Amino acid sequence: MNVESILRAKGRSVVTIKPDAHIEAAIALLRRHDIGAVIVSSDDLNIEGLLSERDIVHAFAGHGVAALTLAVSEIMTRRVVTCGPDDSVADLMSLMTDRRIRHLPVLRNGVLAGMVSIGDVVKNRLDEIEGEAVSMREFIAGA
Repeated sequence: MNVESILRAKGRSVVTIKPDAHIEAAIALLRRHDIGAVIVSSDDLNIEGLLSERDIVHAFAGHGVAALTLAVSEIMTRRVVTCGPDDSVADLMSLMTDRRIRHLPVLRNGVLAGMVSIGDVVKNRLDEIEGEAVSMREFIAGA
């Protein structure tokens, strides 16, 4: 299994926000879409950063309620770890665990092509295990 299989199942849409948007708008966007991170992009194709719930918590810890008026670009993660559609799910699991990240933008030819979360990766792996169990039961029943 690879990233492309996850994107086929969940879809390729990616929620983005402009770098000059306020954190208050980003929080509303995260809530509206029930997601934990948003891509920061001026053109919806190129990644300038990633804003996660973790970034927002750190902003509140440092700035208090004034964090709501900060620009997304002031607190976003700038060095974004990405993956490609051909990357294996096993590699993603290792990468996300080792780097302690929960969201990976997917790039195809350097352009934003999707987003996978740790939840997507776990769901894919559980579906795979369930499929193997069904196959094994059918094999045993047929033997």
